[in-house]
Amino acid sequence: MPRKSVPLRIDPAVYNAIAAWANQEMRSVNAQIEVMLRENLRKAGRLPKDTGEIPKRGRPKNPKSQT
Repeated sequence: MPRKSVPLRIDPAVYNAIAAWANQEMRSVNAQIEVMLRENLRKAGRLPKDTGEIPKRGRPKNPKSQT
């Protein structure tokens, strides 16, 4: 399923706190926000069972180069 793009308005101090946390976890800010959202949905019992994994970082492997 294609990923959904969502614009987000956020307080700069909150963004900076998330960015610092993301840096410590070696994630992008976008990935950190998704991790935070998923964790809270899971804790609230609201994460859909068919939710896929967060995509791995970096470029996908080129199947042609694996010969």
